[in-house]
Amino acid sequence: MTTDKKKALIVVDVQNDFCPGGSLAVANGDEVVVPLNELMKEFLDRGEPVFKTRDWHPPTAKHFAAYGGIWPVHCVRNTPGAEFHPGLFDDPRITIISKGIDESADGYSGFDGTNLAQILRDQGVNEVWVGGLATDYCVKHTVLDAVQQGFEVKALADAMRAVNVNPTDGEKAIEEMRNAGAEIVLGAEKVAGLT
Repeated sequence: MTTDKKKALIVVDVQNDFCPGGSLAVANGDEVVVPLNELMKEFLDRGEPVFKTRDWHPPTAKHFAAYGGIWPVHCVRNTPGAEFHPGLFDDPRITIISKGIDESADGYSGFDGTNLAQILRDQGVNEVWVGGLATDYCVKHTVLDAVQQGFEVKALADAMRAVNVNPTDGEKAIEEMRNAGAEIVLGAEKVAGLT
């Protein structure tokens, strides 16, 4: 590597319930699998850490409409909907971060109620790359929290998709991430420049 920055890749919530056919499906959500798989392999080949976050909600989370939230039931822990997309690359070197495990918290961010920031610091990481599902919720909140935690952040425009409850939510989320200090990049092009 030509740089002394230690990078980590955070793959956000590429779970069955957020992919086509799931209970809270993101349109074309499964399109993030191929670019993220390439990036995971690149990072691991370079000896850089990879993390997968997952929603791991209790069955009666306040996050769900039936219990006062706004969302349909999704990613209930130990159910098929909470499993990672079957096409998503797996490797024993990847660290899984479970979030949304508290009944009263939304748990959008990979940093919310987890030890992700501490793990990154312990491993000497100062730059994180973030992609996954969904641009306007869990990816955005993970990116914003990473910036707030003092990491340099690259948000992977070609490896995220938006829920778009409102048609422009994804675009607004990208603008919000950029305004907070994250760099919006195309992952495959960036990786090609590093190898």
